[in-house]
Amino acid sequence: MVPAHNEARVIGRLLGDLLAVARPGEFDIIVVPNGCTDETEQVAASFGAPVRVIASPEPSKAAALRLGDEAAQSFPRLYVDADVELRTEDVRELVAALREPGVLAAAPDRHLELTASSWPVRWYYQIWTRLPEVQRGLFGRGVIAVTRDGHQRLERLPQVIADDLASSLAFAPEERVIVASARVVVHPPRTWGDLIRRRIRAVTGVEQLERTDLDQAGGSARTSMRDLAGMARREPHLVPPLVVFIGVALIAKARAAKAVRRNDYSAWQRDESSRA
Repeated sequence: MVPAHNEARVIGRLLGDLLAVARPGEFDIIVVPNGCTDETEQVAASFGAPVRVIASPEPSKAAALRLGDEAAQSFPRLYVDADVELRTEDVRELVAALREPGVLAAAPDRHLELTASSWPVRWYYQIWTRLPEVQRGLFGRGVIAVTRDGHQRLERLPQVIADDLASSLAFAPEERVIVASARVVVHPPRTWGDLIRRRIRAVTGVEQLERTDLDQAGGSARTSMRDLAGMARREPHLVPPLVVFIGVALIAKARAAKAVRRNDYSAWQRDESSRA
């Protein structure tokens, strides 16, 4: 299932990869364009029968996911962001991983496409990708695959900005798996401003999530200064990127504080540079 809000520039890339070597009838891909003012619906519909398009006038990812779930007919089920790259073979590997006993959720290995990003952005992600919870969590990948039982777990989650983080924390470590043989290409922000906007959204989402009654069976996504200090000791060459990382974290926290104080989680800090 692919919820999509104004993703005409990138959704064709995703659908082309998903269907590249798919067998007839292998996938039932549901795209839910929501509140779109571009040609997302038309681009998705151009792929024909393997893709079902269910348009919604409401610009809401949560509402789009509900519509998609109502139309979906089978499990395992994948939820995929429109701006990532995921191949047919990657989907097959994720589905295979869910056949293992006790596994309720799976996500692919993450590859960040940073060649077009500015050096501060590259330095930030040089640290972010080393964080323990980032490495083992399902979030920040744009893809999550679940079994029927895993889907029931997701249905009980509160509606929050950080929906992928909530999905990750809903599963205990032994219930989720990162599949090394599957890969998703994620396009991070290209510019400093877009990085800050994305991190403001992330910080706001974490604050909102911690105010819910979600049972964080999977642990916390907070990064401690102990983690960062340990990284600096082990790899002294990372000190300059660490300075950038901490600076971004402090700026994002300060700018998110106003919305958090107002209990306002309605603003959506969308990064457009990664969709160029």
